[in-house]
Amino acid sequence: MSRTFHHLLANNLVANITNFTVWFAVTFWVFLETRSVFATGMIAGLYLVLTAGLGFWLGSLVDHHRKKRVMLGSSLVSLFFYGVSLAVHESAPEGALSEVAGVPLWAFIGLVMLGVIAGNVRSIALPTLVTLLIPEDRRDRANGLVGMVTGIGFLATSAVSGFLVAWGGMVYTLIFAMVLSAVAFLHLRFVGVEETRPETTPGKPAESRRVDIRGTVRVIAAVPGLFALILFASFNNFLGGIFMALMDAYGLSLMEVQAWGLLWAFVSCAFILSGIVIARTGLGPNPLRTLMLVNLILWSVAAVFTVQSSILLLTAGCFVWLFLSPYAEAAEHTTLQKVVPYERQGRVFGFAQSVEMAASPLTAFLIGPLTQFVFIPFMTTGGGADAIGDWFGRGPERGIALVFCLAGVLGVMMTILAFNSKYYRQLSAAYARGLASDPGERRPPSQRPPSLPGESPGG
Repeated sequence: MSRTFHHLLANNLVANITNFTVWFAVTFWVFLETRSVFATGMIAGLYLVLTAGLGFWLGSLVDHHRKKRVMLGSSLVSLFFYGVSLAVHESAPEGALSEVAGVPLWAFIGLVMLGVIAGNVRSIALPTLVTLLIPEDRRDRANGLVGMVTGIGFLATSAVSGFLVAWGGMVYTLIFAMVLSAVAFLHLRFVGVEETRPETTPGKPAESRRVDIRGTVRVIAAVPGLFALILFASFNNFLGGIFMALMDAYGLSLMEVQAWGLLWAFVSCAFILSGIVIARTGLGPNPLRTLMLVNLILWSVAAVFTVQSSILLLTAGCFVWLFLSPYAEAAEHTTLQKVVPYERQGRVFGFAQSVEMAASPLTAFLIGPLTQFVFIPFMTTGGGADAIGDWFGRGPERGIALVFCLAGVLGVMMTILAFNSKYYRQLSAAYARGLASDPGERRPPSQRPPSLPGESPGG
């Protein structure tokens, strides 16, 4: 794959580590300062709501500007907000940032989160650059490398954020973020990306620089089955919100916090391994079929990995989940990159991000009270404890486990329905036909992505 693409991957890795370290660190720091679960929950909800709400707008930025320029702007905006956040932190009156009901704390959190959210435009820009730089038959493998970079960033973030907060609180964290944001900006300045101005793309009329949700919906509707794919991914995220809300509580009911942290450091390696395997083997001739099979395995595992109070089962389930999740994301990206016109991909990726991400916070906010007041009593002293408690177990932890099992069964049922739907067949056919608007085919030979050894010059 092209040297430029590898530079962009490395640059995104630095940006991901920077922004997600800040997100993790501010969550840890706020809990240590306030001892408020409400405050930490609001931070997670704020991140998800902003991500869902801004996806449309960020996608339009990607489509209407050169992708490299958008990524450079992302680093500068993050750097700005981290600098302002540090100034607010240092100028706040003593004790003001420990008051959950105080304006200074939430002003500080808001500024920090804006710096983090500015990095989200990269998750939209990078898939469009895969379309631009990588031949069509190699994009699934490139998307696997993108997943690997995400895994490396997640693994590094888990370790770095805790140490930064322990050593110097948010001061060290924000200095770290400012330095790495500057490094990412300077490095990207010297990465050459061959791309034309969006409004001068050959053969395409100029577009007004607006979000244009209506036009994006028309593009998605023009591809049979594409709306169904986005809704299917949203449903997966809806169920995935259960894991976001309950996984820590379940894991910490089985082991000490130090052991839980080490377990996640281990299972996070599955992200990296998955990216390596996808980069070597690809996703097969039909990424949609791969997506469905992966989801079938994922939800089957979710239905059984908490069936008994076992650390071994929990570890195996988390490892399989993290190993297969990049397959699902890479398959969705590969499909969109082929069936959506390049000039609209930023807005379609942004639309998908907004719709899909909106499902997780909804579940996360609903499932906590439902588990606390329905499932835990049901498996502690209620009818569930009487009916299946002898083999399933009793108590609060078993109530959480039952939620996971039911979510897994529901996921399997929905995946089977999707696999046998007309929308799956329609979108598979659309993917097989492809598009005549591949950006690599419109450029002169001197600017097309380089072929790999053993490939014909056209890819």
